[in-house]
Amino acid sequence: MDNASSRPQKYEWFVRGDINGFFGLMFDNMTVLSFLAGILVFGFGYPAAIVYKRMFPGTAFGVLFGDIIYTWMAFRLAKKTGNTKVTAMPLGLDTPSTIGIALTVLGPCFLAMKAKGMPVEQAAMNTWYVGMATMVLIGIVKVIFSFIGGWVQKIVPQAGLLGSLAGIGLALIGLVPLMDIFGMPLVGMIALGLILYNLVAGIKLPHNFPGVLAAVAIGTAAYYIFAPLGLVGGAYHAPIGELHFGVPIPTLGFVHGLRQALEYLPIAIPFAILTVVGGINVTESARVAGDDYNTRHILLTEAFATLIAGVCGGVAQSTPYIGQPAYKQMGSRAGYTLLTGLFIGLGGVFGYIGYIVELIPRAVLAPILIFVALDIMCQAFHACPKSHAPAVAFAYFPTVARLLQIKLSNPDFVPIEVFNKQLVAPGKALPELLVIVALGNGFILTAMLWGAFMAKLIDRKLRMSAVYLFIAAALSFVGIIHSASPDGNMYLPWHLAAPASRIPYQFSMAYVVLALMFFALSFTKESRAPAPELA
Repeated sequence: MDNASSRPQKYEWFVRGDINGFFGLMFDNMTVLSFLAGILVFGFGYPAAIVYKRMFPGTAFGVLFGDIIYTWMAFRLAKKTGNTKVTAMPLGLDTPSTIGIALTVLGPCFLAMKAKGMPVEQAAMNTWYVGMATMVLIGIVKVIFSFIGGWVQKIVPQAGLLGSLAGIGLALIGLVPLMDIFGMPLVGMIALGLILYNLVAGIKLPHNFPGVLAAVAIGTAAYYIFAPLGLVGGAYHAPIGELHFGVPIPTLGFVHGLRQALEYLPIAIPFAILTVVGGINVTESARVAGDDYNTRHILLTEAFATLIAGVCGGVAQSTPYIGQPAYKQMGSRAGYTLLTGLFIGLGGVFGYIGYIVELIPRAVLAPILIFVALDIMCQAFHACPKSHAPAVAFAYFPTVARLLQIKLSNPDFVPIEVFNKQLVAPGKALPELLVIVALGNGFILTAMLWGAFMAKLIDRKLRMSAVYLFIAAALSFVGIIHSASPDGNMYLPWHLAAPASRIPYQFSMAYVVLALMFFALSFTKESRAPAPELA
């Protein structure tokens, strides 16, 4: 007799929850693309046509590739386990590194090339090549670290890994969008209020309407109602309605930017490592929620999605998003990742992504990044031991220094001749602007090392703390961190002119002396006493 209950149930890969999941994941990606374009076009004067027609198609294609693979993985897991409610792993553009690379690699590279007398169009194309090459290098690093990511996660304390990411959340993902919100306060605060109400406070909107969609729709409507009346705080610009068509064709164009991209490795490699470690954490959270994905397959997918994007002209890396359990809770299956991949990928080709980015004011999308920044910062403190909170906070400072450098080195704010003059300003100590530049260069790796040595110090593991300080000394001596060059380049210190030449020697010496001091103190009875318990 046929027993219907014993038959394997069919995987429901597309349900109502996939609609909510699609809007959430899609707007996350749209927000990142919007800020990538906004930072380059409005922040650095980069030609918009190259952003929309050359950078966007390849970047979006990486998302399409990754989301299709993750969708397929969900089907395979459902078939393997018999679970009809498997939720696909969400993949999209990595927010911290996309904004970070736009602010610390692409923008400064473009300005540096223009400062050398290169025509704007040529400088923009060469910057694009550097961005492509940076993505290819990040992809290669991620492939390698897909096999050793667990080891990195074990040897570097969470305060270093999460503290460096939280610093990016504070200064780059949080503060920069906050300025956009208050640049158009009437519109921005409406959208921010809805995001805080629904996503931060966790209060449902009427009829369980998606908070992100409501914030974008109402905020955009408010802009087009009040902006023509001059009530939003900025000049009103009617949408042009132009589609930016571009095909993500594989190219060797990145080869032209490889040499210069190597100079930005101190920035690129930590971003790659952070997404690998993040991918491990995300896969573990999905496993706890009931979906046991293969960690290495998840990591290799994000690595190849980044690599493919770079070869096809992309300048932003893909990563599995934190929050797979949240998508599962809202009832999503595999349809939302497939829809997002198709919408973003095809949007890059047919140009409607660029059109939507231009249509929606950045002040409306900025609150989504504020939520991401809050989530990253809170997670850093919650996931680390309570005693490591000072280490997490200490890891913030290099990113703040980097943000200061970005603003001060922009000729629209400070003339180049004034900036260069302040780099060599005489005084009893090192020039303050030079110190800001040095603290900000290699900021992610610096933050990881600072958080790590502080965490080990708090745990009374002084000799291990000294090891991280010795590493910082070696890296600062050749400019991998604390580069005295405004461009953040690596160097041999004896090739530098004064006063910049004093940075590698004095910074390295300071780290070595501190390491030796901690090593000597490790022999004291007091240093081996148990750490006091926090209330």
